[in-house]
Amino acid sequence: MLRRDFIRYSGFSFLSAFLRPGIEPVKTIFSKKPVILVVSGWQDVNIGDIAHTPGLLNILQTYLPEARLILWKRSKSEIVGDLLARNFPAVKVIYGDVSADKSTDSSEVNFAMREADLMIHGSGPSLVGADNLACWVKNTARPFGVFGVTLQNPGEYHLDLLRKASFIFTRETISINHLKKAGITGSHIAFAPDATFFLDIHDDEKALRFLGERGLEDKKFICVVPRLRYTPYHLFNPNNNGWDEKRIRLVEETNMKYKEADHAKMREAMIAWVRNKGNKVLVCPEMTYQVDIMDELLIDPLPADVKPFVLKRGYCLPDEAASVYRRAHSVISFECHSPIIAAANSTPMIYLRQPEDTIKGQMYYDLGFDDWIFDLRSMTVRGA
Repeated sequence: MLRRDFIRYSGFSFLSAFLRPGIEPVKTIFSKKPVILVVSGWQDVNIGDIAHTPGLLNILQTYLPEARLILWKRSKSEIVGDLLARNFPAVKVIYGDVSADKSTDSSEVNFAMREADLMIHGSGPSLVGADNLACWVKNTARPFGVFGVTLQNPGEYHLDLLRKASFIFTRETISINHLKKAGITGSHIAFAPDATFFLDIHDDEKALRFLGERGLEDKKFICVVPRLRYTPYHLFNPNNNGWDEKRIRLVEETNMKYKEADHAKMREAMIAWVRNKGNKVLVCPEMTYQVDIMDELLIDPLPADVKPFVLKRGYCLPDEAASVYRRAHSVISFECHSPIIAAANSTPMIYLRQPEDTIKGQMYYDLGFDDWIFDLRSMTVRGA
């Protein structure tokens, strides 16, 4: 399967050696099988953010089966906690906030920090768990590392932590250049694709029931995923996501400016698929807010002969999404992670990249996926 190939790009052999007792450079660190504390699970309104965690846990269990894993999960969604418990019963999941002085009053976290030999920060759009790492640094003298993270212009707080890291795996090579500009270099820095490439969980029961009810046959439908240029976090996060009025105005004006032009390009693909193949289209959300923009941007403007072939899917967890994508003919997405989940299930995918979607898109080029990523700035609507 495709996903098995991605580890060879990542320098993962370094991490594997780093964690194995008796092998340099850490044979003096471990006198027992290693205990690894993983910090991950940033938010639960995004299939991609959820998928980071099971992807990394699967990597660690596959390549370091002797290690005992503890997950320090940031978000506290019960439904995602149940998902992890079903698929990773041997992984202990703990919760606990970090205070301003980088300590925690969670007895579970304090015990885990005494027990663990190493801390790993999971994949994400930045050093999201910086406070968790700072808590580790304050309370232990043991190593930590970063796996599959975008580090775009990190601030001094993050840089101070990164200078102390035993390994830094960035999920695209541009991040390595940002580290070099900040004076952080070394053989402990490497490219490691997003851990979602190693997602290996499914919910076939839910997926098959849904596909059967909608008359969607294996490999005879495509999935399409909408997205606005900026995720409107201010609409569903407390305190407007911490954005000021200027930031909110920029987000809203940019989204309004581009939403029709962007999705007109995706509609062209939907129309061509239906008219040329006579098969169906499933509109899927990667984030919760996208359920509310499906009709306006991808369904209502379609020609009358195409609309009957287009169906909608509500928000679901990544295990069900993986089961749906595995049975799709292909996945076309403005979001970065649905194509990754498709690739992990050997399903062809196309990533329609919007320039506002951070530097993480460079990961596709780093992996040689040049033919499967399209920059919207170079695309036009037929006849326009």
